[in-house]
Amino acid sequence: MYKVLFTQSVGENSAHSPLPKAPKKSERRLIPHAKLPPWMKTTISFGPNFNRVRSILNEHGMHSVCQEASCPNIRECWDEGTATFMILGKYCTRSCNFCDVLKGQPLGLDTDEPRRLADAVAKLNLKQVVITSVTRDDLPDGGASIFARTIELLRRQDKNVKVEFLIPDLGGKFESLKIVLDSGVDVLAHNVETVSRLHKRVRGAAKLDRSLEMLRMMHNYNHRPVVKTGLMVGLGETIDEVIELLYQIYATGCDVVTIGQYLRPSIDHLPVERYYHPEEFKELARVGMEEIGLAHVEAGPLVRSSYRAFNQSRKLLESSC
Repeated sequence: MYKVLFTQSVGENSAHSPLPKAPKKSERRLIPHAKLPPWMKTTISFGPNFNRVRSILNEHGMHSVCQEASCPNIRECWDEGTATFMILGKYCTRSCNFCDVLKGQPLGLDTDEPRRLADAVAKLNLKQVVITSVTRDDLPDGGASIFARTIELLRRQDKNVKVEFLIPDLGGKFESLKIVLDSGVDVLAHNVETVSRLHKRVRGAAKLDRSLEMLRMMHNYNHRPVVKTGLMVGLGETIDEVIELLYQIYATGCDVVTIGQYLRPSIDHLPVERYYHPEEFKELARVGMEEIGLAHVEAGPLVRSSYRAFNQSRKLLESSC
């Protein structure tokens, strides 16, 4: 394994302590951004499709996780004519310390959103669609019915379109998860995000046991979709903790795992504890597939759950046809 390139701590709230708490924002602001290693630096370029995708999203009043979560792959994906849609509005009811999505109390529910999304997909001429959402703890079903309505309208205009959902934990309610599972989605993802010891520090109100149970319910459901999850590294976890989490994920029956480098969206967010070398990601992918037995592990510095999502699950989707 490669040496630590950058290590930070905030007093008693160090990410390396047994049960670390999240430092206050005032403490986080005292820590400057870490310098990016060479392999994290990308060339900034805007191709001809970038403005087209942005224009179509704006025209239909749609949000994308590419914009709202400050994804580092936005230029590449949009230039390829793809985008990951984010539904249920732009305000999240949770306050995770790694995420750049706006936090706040949503105002009602936009029931016309599924139609506008379907229209945007038609205009972009997409055959594969990735849809995620903010967390809506204010809704009885967590927004599950909107996911189901969205895929219904997408399949109404193209019965062969492949759809991947990346869903929040829906409050751990099986009734809500069942609504999504019954929608006929091809790939269903829910991210565990980080190792057990760091969960409260990183994800706040979310619980690892709840997330793992969701993956287990997806796997055990009749006519199951491809089941997927994702996690970040660079938040203070150890390699052994990451491998332990991969074993926990495997035990749920999950098919696909993505592992990417955590990047600090702003100085108000948790600092990066270290940057993993590309060879470390390759080794984690090898361990996940060859030693643990996961069907596919996509790992790399800029890997994200929604980045080239259908490449990650293509073989599994083809084998289920």
